[in-house]
Amino acid sequence: MVSTDRLLAFAAMSFLLIVVPGPSVLFVIGRALAQGRRAALTTVVGNTIGAYVLVVAVALGIGSVVERSVVVFTALKLAGAAYLVYLGVKAWRQRGALQAAFSGDTSTSGGLRTLWEGFAVGIANPKTIVFFAAVLPQFVDRAQGHVVAQMLLLGLLFNVIALASDSVWGLVAATARGWFARSPRRLSLIGGVGGLTMVGLGVTVAATGRKD
Repeated sequence: MVSTDRLLAFAAMSFLLIVVPGPSVLFVIGRALAQGRRAALTTVVGNTIGAYVLVVAVALGIGSVVERSVVVFTALKLAGAAYLVYLGVKAWRQRGALQAAFSGDTSTSGGLRTLWEGFAVGIANPKTIVFFAAVLPQFVDRAQGHVVAQMLLLGLLFNVIALASDSVWGLVAATARGWFARSPRRLSLIGGVGGLTMVGLGVTVAATGRKD
């Protein structure tokens, strides 16, 4: 199965991607600011389920194609890296967008509806799609076999980290609603740092990968 070194490397790269405020984190923060902790945590669960559906799709479909073709792998990796850089630059230029969370709909939603909305955001998150399609196959040890099982394990690790990180974002946002409200520019700083981090991750993805 996956070696400890690969697991740790994948966990580190996953953490860098996850902590960057992207569509899912923004949605969680918006729910926390508008509706409180329960809605935020329900949204996190929905996001996580949606993200793992992507893992399964990659493991059973595109992952096997990427794993067998160096050309497809390289093209997808470079496209993914370029898109991550694009998202990073966009996040930097629009770093004030996190302030929009304060102007969202403040009406409460049912638990199932909130879960579904979180799922929809999680499965449609372009940052996560790019990561699973372009980065996840890089950490599979093909010599060990069981490629699908390795991808599912790595994807599970990603989602455990995401569940913990997004829950922290939601809880912090829910408990610090007043603090954010007094200085919305703090959200702009978060977006700016996140954008730069995503650019760095994109460059890292482009510069690394299998050599065969």
